[in-house]
Amino acid sequence: MDEDPLAALLSRVALGDMKAFETLYQHSSPRLFAVALRMVKRADWAEEILQECYVRVWHHADSYMREKSAPLTWLTQIVRNRCLDWLRRPAHEDSVGDDEEGILEKHADERAGPLQQLLQASEAQSLRRCMEALEERSRELILLAYYQGLSHSEMAQELSLPLGTVKTWVRRALMQLKGCLSS
Repeated sequence: MDEDPLAALLSRVALGDMKAFETLYQHSSPRLFAVALRMVKRADWAEEILQECYVRVWHHADSYMREKSAPLTWLTQIVRNRCLDWLRRPAHEDSVGDDEEGILEKHADERAGPLQQLLQASEAQSLRRCMEALEERSRELILLAYYQGLSHSEMAQELSLPLGTVKTWVRRALMQLKGCLSS
């Protein structure tokens, strides 16, 4: 059985291996940034959230248990939870002062460069293709969970389904997506 490279990297990160952490970041940050950006709708917020999440991963990599979830699932859950916390914070924390740095940030060009746009378009196309391949119910659950930020219990209530059924269907849908995206 082939070991998941991200799981191996997380094991090394738990031992304080900075090179493994760098490699983990390079392999997982584009997908995690996309999750954060989709949830908070602002690139600057998504970047800040992602930075906080990787600090958390550095300090808590030893809490990852491969028998409970895939590494990318664990990392995505950290990002998702941080995004939800970020969105729940008081509105007054969003305001930027009129200091020089705030003015520069306000007027900075946040558009991705040509290479980044090409990569994003390619990843979006692959994701769209894989999402379309899912059954309608599975696609709906993924959208509710990852794009609207609903928990399993909230989805069960929204769809009038048993919690166990929702958890099973989400897990199956994620496994189908993972298989599709890795092919």
